Amino acid sequence: MYIVGYFLMAAAKVMDVVLLFFMWVVIARAVLSWVNPDPYNAIVRFINNVTEPVLYPIRSKLPIHYGGIDFSPIIVFLIVIFLRTFVVNSLVRMAASLI
Repeated sequence: MYIVGYFLMAAAKVMDVVLLFFMWVVIARAVLSWVNPDPYNAIVRFINNVTEPVLYPIRSKLPIHYGGIDFSPIIVFLIVIFLRTFVVNSLVRMAASLI
């Protein structure tokens, strides 16, 4: 069973790193929304392509737009923090019990 434990430990670590990277991309998207970036820049297009599939459904269901402020990055940020705290720690705990 220790192989399953190490697999879960590795999956938890990879998930933690991916979620951390995505959190930084969402922060970069929020910062880019304050300025007028070049839409043909490869980095700007990458950030938009990565975050838009997650931000658009939240934006469409969230009817609150106070003064043109988009609250969807904040909601995604909270979801990522929840996933990093709950799911990753649960996987680590389960892996520790199997090792």
